[in-house]
Amino acid sequence: MTTATAVTPRPHGVQQRRLSVLLVLLGAVLIGVVLSITIGAKSVPPADAWHALTAPSGTENDIVIRSLRIPRTVLGVLAGLALGVAGALMQGHTRNPLADPGLLGVTQGAAFAMVASIILLGASSLLAYIWFGLAGALIASVGVFALGMVGGRGGPTPVTLALAGTAVSAFLYALTSAIVLLDEQAMDVFRFWQAGSIAGRGPDVVWQVLPFILAGLLLAMVNAPGLNALSLGEDVARSLGQNIALTRTIGVTAVTLLSGASVAACGSLAFVGLIVPHLARPLSGTDHRWLLPYSGLIGAALLLLADVIGRVVAPPGELEVGVVLALLGAPFFVVLVRRRKPVRL
Repeated sequence: MTTATAVTPRPHGVQQRRLSVLLVLLGAVLIGVVLSITIGAKSVPPADAWHALTAPSGTENDIVIRSLRIPRTVLGVLAGLALGVAGALMQGHTRNPLADPGLLGVTQGAAFAMVASIILLGASSLLAYIWFGLAGALIASVGVFALGMVGGRGGPTPVTLALAGTAVSAFLYALTSAIVLLDEQAMDVFRFWQAGSIAGRGPDVVWQVLPFILAGLLLAMVNAPGLNALSLGEDVARSLGQNIALTRTIGVTAVTLLSGASVAACGSLAFVGLIVPHLARPLSGTDHRWLLPYSGLIGAALLLLADVIGRVVAPPGELEVGVVLALLGAPFFVVLVRRRKPVRL
């Protein structure tokens, strides 16, 4: 007579499964890249797209692919990676499943700086807006972090970060709304930026935001082990030798760089940072060393897919990617809020 025994998965098997999922997500991003390059107001056959990439000869398809679609696609991948990872970091540090990168005041900080630069300094080009937007995002995040530390020890807590971020965002939104009512040009820029888009951005925009996103991704992976310890509780993390203040500072800096760069370049892309970690968590578990790359890849694939949908649903024009993301994300957000057993972080 034999007795059934439970079989515990071997660590090697778990590692193999996680690597397999990672490869699948990489494949999804590559599919999104192909769709983004070939589909649009002017469809380009895959063979012509490959010719434009490898041996351009100056044809109309070559110009469309190399001048318009490739920069747009690369920026979509970078922004999706940045917002997905930033969302996972933000939810982990605040232990709030409904948190997103905008909780640090990044979005409203960038918006305020951009419209203020138009009125006060006469900024009139996209390249100028990006630098002011990035500076505004960084300053707003530093302000939120400083307010979160008031009266506390060992750095800001999840609660103080959330409260400070909400207060700063509301204050900056009020200032921005007051400014755009005084200047028509600022109103036009703000409305277009607020919708969120990756169209019309050239290679120069990609090169401007790339260093900040790469630095943010590096800090995020450095922060992953410490965030794993924090998820066990601050007392346990301290007993394991973690510096709580340093861990939170690195995490907030990573969120600021990632979300600040993407928001400054693409505008407000709602729901990516909120939704993506919830899609990644069932695949990766609670280990942030895997959750962060999963979130980044899902974010990139989701953003590219939303952009492609926006190109084909309203021909010959297109919907901005931020609008499509809102249409896709709003139902998910409602379901998430109404869940009887919300995710615990």
